[in-house]
Amino acid sequence: MATKDLHEIPFDESTIAKLEIFEDYAEAWIPTFVMQGKPVICIFDFFAGTGYDKNGVPGSPIRLLRKIQQHLPNILDKKVKIHLYLNEFEPNKKVQKKFNQLKESCGEFLKSNKEIEDVLSIHYFNKDFETIFPLLLHHIKVYPSLVYLDQNGVKFLAHRYFLELEKTKQTDFLYFVSASYFWRFGDTQEFKMHIDIDMAEAKKDPYKLIHRNLINQLKKKLPLHTKVKLYPYSLKKGANIHGIIFGASHQLAVAKFLGIAWRRNELNGEANFDIDDDNKKDQLDLFENNKLKKLDNFKENVRKKVLAKELTNNVEVFNFALNEGHIGTHAADCLKAMKRKGEISYNGTSPLVTYEKVHKEKKIIGYTIVGE
Repeated sequence: MATKDLHEIPFDESTIAKLEIFEDYAEAWIPTFVMQGKPVICIFDFFAGTGYDKNGVPGSPIRLLRKIQQHLPNILDKKVKIHLYLNEFEPNKKVQKKFNQLKESCGEFLKSNKEIEDVLSIHYFNKDFETIFPLLLHHIKVYPSLVYLDQNGVKFLAHRYFLELEKTKQTDFLYFVSASYFWRFGDTQEFKMHIDIDMAEAKKDPYKLIHRNLINQLKKKLPLHTKVKLYPYSLKKGANIHGIIFGASHQLAVAKFLGIAWRRNELNGEANFDIDDDNKKDQLDLFENNKLKKLDNFKENVRKKVLAKELTNNVEVFNFALNEGHIGTHAADCLKAMKRKGEISYNGTSPLVTYEKVHKEKKIIGYTIVGE
């Protein structure tokens, strides 16, 4: 299973989309812990690349540095120290050209932005992932951590790494994986040494749904009472499907990631393309009823569960929305519509289906079925 040098050519559209999601999440993650006044926060980029592609488009390390620079006033005010761990390693190469380029790129950025040196410590590593991950795992376990695993294979999704991240208390992680590896090599012994996926089950669905299927199988491998939630975001590149796997145990992290995903694609919040063919569902099918679009189907499920008293308040509805991969706004829109139709009633004008109302302000509002 040979890997391709991603820097032989400029970043393509799907790579840039992936980097933008990484960057958007860093923008949401950094101020969350800074404003809490955590003395130390850590960011780990285990496959950092060179800093820029051959056309000067920034990769993840430079994007991270830009976000730290952006939030510098608050970081200084809260006296937070950020540790940025950057690893880049090219197996079987005497001269580690990419690693040298990485240090040079970041060094140039720091020369132009000296003020961030007061809050930032960069730790460079030039080691194989199987060596560096155990060395840094202690830091991931101790401090609030954001972990990027932007690799071009599959072995780094192995259970021994995946389950170690699951054990941590304050870690959010984003994996990048390629569906083509799973589709082509998932039944091979070499593949199964790293991650054992039921490819017969995976191939029951179309190829474009491989990351959704992968997430469902990974969920089954998590401990029974885990707090970690996993979500896919698929990226189409020609005939190939790549994707991001996001994982976090805190509901605020989940809410922020889902907000980013749905802003990128208001149709499904799960891909940079129409993964469920929702645009075709407006067309009348002469032989069966029209299928509901993803968002409409979710709202109908919320409605049914509220009327069946399976969801009775904003806390339950908010939890249901996140578990289903939706943002609170989607559920709130449904509840407002139900109130307008006279199906339910609740105090006030808002059903309060937000993280702020549920967790920060701890406001609980019940929904009453009209006529009962």
